Amino acid sequence: MTEGSGIDALRKALAAAEARACEAEAKAIDAEAKATEAEARAAVAVAKVSDAAAEIAFLKLAIEKLRRELYGQRSERKQRLLDQLELQLDELEASATEDELAAEKAAAETTEVTGFRRRRSGRKPFPAHLPRERVVVPAPTSCSCCGSEKLSKIGEDVTETLEVIPRRWKVIQTVREKFTCRDCEKIGQPPAPFHATPRGWAGPNLLATIVFEKYGQHQPLNRQRDRYAREGVDLSLSTLADQVGACAVALRPLHDLIEAHVMAAERLHGDDTPVPVLARGKCATGRAWVYVRDDRPFGGADPPAVLFRYSRDRSGVHPVEHLKSFAGILQADIYAGYNRLYEAGRSPEPVTEAACWAHSRRKFFELADIAAGKRRGGNAPPISPLALEAVKRIDLLFDIERGIVGKSATERLAARHELSAPVLADLKDWMRAERGKLSRHSPVAKAMDYMLKRWELFARFVDDGRVCLTNNAAERCLRGIALGRKSWLFCGSDRGGVRAAAMYTLP
Repeated sequence: MTEGSGIDALRKALAAAEARACEAEAKAIDAEAKATEAEARAAVAVAKVSDAAAEIAFLKLAIEKLRRELYGQRSERKQRLLDQLELQLDELEASATEDELAAEKAAAETTEVTGFRRRRSGRKPFPAHLPRERVVVPAPTSCSCCGSEKLSKIGEDVTETLEVIPRRWKVIQTVREKFTCRDCEKIGQPPAPFHATPRGWAGPNLLATIVFEKYGQHQPLNRQRDRYAREGVDLSLSTLADQVGACAVALRPLHDLIEAHVMAAERLHGDDTPVPVLARGKCATGRAWVYVRDDRPFGGADPPAVLFRYSRDRSGVHPVEHLKSFAGILQADIYAGYNRLYEAGRSPEPVTEAACWAHSRRKFFELADIAAGKRRGGNAPPISPLALEAVKRIDLLFDIERGIVGKSATERLAARHELSAPVLADLKDWMRAERGKLSRHSPVAKAMDYMLKRWELFARFVDDGRVCLTNNAAERCLRGIALGRKSWLFCGSDRGGVRAAAMYTLP
């Protein structure tokens, strides 16, 4: 073989190898493109599924809200269901948006797959009261097509973007100039500015922020201190605590006025809840008491108000002391600590007791709640038909009450005599008849005894238009404390509990 023919053969071999390499590279590119296309299609499919799930959750939430608006609250756990649906919707919406963006990014890498775009409902316009900052993008000075400078404005497109400006700190310097009289040489100066607290260095807005975040948003002072430090303002914990104490003193007259207003009511709602309090070597359990004045259900013109009190224990001496000047109707649970208020010889006069139908209904509802029975598992008692029937009969009274809320006491009394009294009589007769067939150890029998032994207290609303059917007004006011306990965990001392009760009283 000659040298030339060997070179030719080598060239052919190299060309063949190069061709095979190019073919393999092409196949690899083709495979990679197909894989990319498959990933993009999969991402689009996932985005579609997420969008469908979010839309289903939104429709379920809308249906439940419509049902509640049309038919009222069907059960005590309806609000909990709505909260769960809203939480589920939040998570699904966030996931759907995340999957949509991932699908768009994957589709951008291939020309075969179309990106997925979610269908969104029309966004509500931004509130009209918000200030608008107009940012004008510089217009071109010449035509991008022909280069001519003869341009004439024919319109504009406005894109609105909602923005928030972080909290800004500033120091206000109040300057008081001094002057001297040329004749008498007396020095004059304007008076010092007013401060909300003695020797105050904090402005009213800062004081309101500290107090509201501690008691309204349940943010302890140590968390506020850390957040302020991250914003560049170093305030010690003791400094913040000083301002809270100063605010408590400054606001005490307002608290006393609210207390006098609440105690002058014709009817009060009362309740209490446990409050952990730090004690020596342990965490004790104090009590937060609430007394609510709300005359709106029977057409009263006086504004509603709430009074909070604190005690180290749940002794009956505390409500007696809290309500020593009150004479009227007290709606509360069947707590023995209130009994001294109902005694005939009490001064200034006995308090009239009114029971809460929500408490009695709850005892039957727990025995008729199918969902709760499933949660309890195999040890759950069977669903009681009697309890379910009792709930239905009690709900008839609630339906009547919804139609007379806000009317005068006289109108409410007339409606109750006409509509509620027959339902109440039927309920009592039915309950007595069914109770006679049950063992005294039956859970339903215990729920019936709870009402039958106190029937006069439960039936009091029929003879007084000012009485409400439930004590829910007090329970709603305690909800904030129940939620806040998870943030602040406990009161630092009894004084802290008293101070917190005073602050919770303020509107």
